[in-house]
Amino acid sequence: MRIAIDIRAAGGAKAGKGWYTFNLVQELLKLDKENEYILYAKDGIAGFQQYKNATLKLIDKRGYFWHRAVAKDIVKEECEVFFAPSSYIIPAILPKFIKTIVTVHDLVVYLFPLSHNKKAVFLERIFLRRAVKRAAHILTVSQNTKHDLLEKFTIDRDKLDTVYCAASSEFQPVPKSELQDFVTETHLPEKFFLAVGTLEPRKNYLNLIKAFAQLSQKFPNYHLVIVGQPGWGYEAVYQEIKDSYLGKKVHLLGYLSNRSLGNLYNLATALVFPSLYEGFGMPVLEAMQSGCPVIASNNSSIPEVVEGNALLIDPTSHLDIAGAMIKLASDPNLGLVLRQKGLHQAKKFSWQNSADKLLEVIKSLTD
Repeated sequence: MRIAIDIRAAGGAKAGKGWYTFNLVQELLKLDKENEYILYAKDGIAGFQQYKNATLKLIDKRGYFWHRAVAKDIVKEECEVFFAPSSYIIPAILPKFIKTIVTVHDLVVYLFPLSHNKKAVFLERIFLRRAVKRAAHILTVSQNTKHDLLEKFTIDRDKLDTVYCAASSEFQPVPKSELQDFVTETHLPEKFFLAVGTLEPRKNYLNLIKAFAQLSQKFPNYHLVIVGQPGWGYEAVYQEIKDSYLGKKVHLLGYLSNRSLGNLYNLATALVFPSLYEGFGMPVLEAMQSGCPVIASNNSSIPEVVEGNALLIDPTSHLDIAGAMIKLASDPNLGLVLRQKGLHQAKKFSWQNSADKLLEVIKSLTD
């Protein structure tokens, strides 16, 4: 059987969907030695060349023309199945005789449309609706996203499966003695809380900065380190830092490699993740697997991922966020308890288990 996959998201500076694509497809190729895979991208992507049953095919087009060219090539290559781990356009335009598997990460464009620009929201709504309707099978990254999908669309439950994300094996506890060079090179403050995620309204950085201002009054030696690329509406984050006079205590580091991010998880007092909505919430799992205590929102998929092994807060209340931060800054023993609980919880997720489930779905479509 010949299976096509869009792996564009696996290249470059990856966020949640990119790591999902990169790790899940790699594990799938390790597991499945029977079928042939064609991996479509715009540019070369490292990490897939070693698989003998996979061919990386580069299509030199941009925008919608890339999707259309790939759809035509999938037909030409006589692929039986197409897997879309991060985009809805190709599943929406492929002929119906090619069975498609679509991953829905979240329903942000319906639940939080103001967190994206209007054009992106408009286009994703169109293609998402059509892709879901035509899909032979739909994967969600959490039970919460599955619930959101069933609330929004009329879908046969038998077409739905949850295939969880996992954290990369690069995220693990590291002895403090091995981190001294990193601390020296990066001039990190001794005590800090960490936030990870694209700078955009949905990540709720404005409330986090207000919460940190409250923490600073009680614990002036603490800093806030933020890791993430500027996204839509990022300017408001810079303005809030300026208005709060916290420029010397809030550090915006931009995008970092997994290794550097893993070091920060190991050094931070806690990850603070006050997102307004998440399809999964990868940083939460990365932090737990690294042995970093977690403060996170009590909404969407996050309680499902942490299962009571983190401090959950109301993200709409900066005082609630601040209260959890103050609690951890005041009580080192609480941090140790959350560290052990998080390490145990993180073991429940693995890319191999997720790839096993994906392969079952693929086989079910061709039996």
